[in-house]
Amino acid sequence: MKAINPKNQSIVNKAVNWLEKHNKANELRNIADSDGNEKEFKKYDKECENTFNKYLEYMSELPKNQQKAIESSDLY
Repeated sequence: MKAINPKNQSIVNKAVNWLEKHNKANELRNIADSDGNEKEFKKYDKECENTFNKYLEYMSELPKNQQKAIESSDLY
């Protein structure tokens, strides 16, 4: 994803990277939940929490217009 302001590109890349990691962990958590595998579910639930917290950390460093652009993308 391209940053609205080029000086924010590094932070945008990091936020998007963590969002992608969160999406993958969420997908694996959903699979574990549907399979009834509680151990795997807990593992991926914790990973979801950690990755989303990192995503929010980088989002807080971005201006509101860039946050809205990321949130309105296909990744979110």
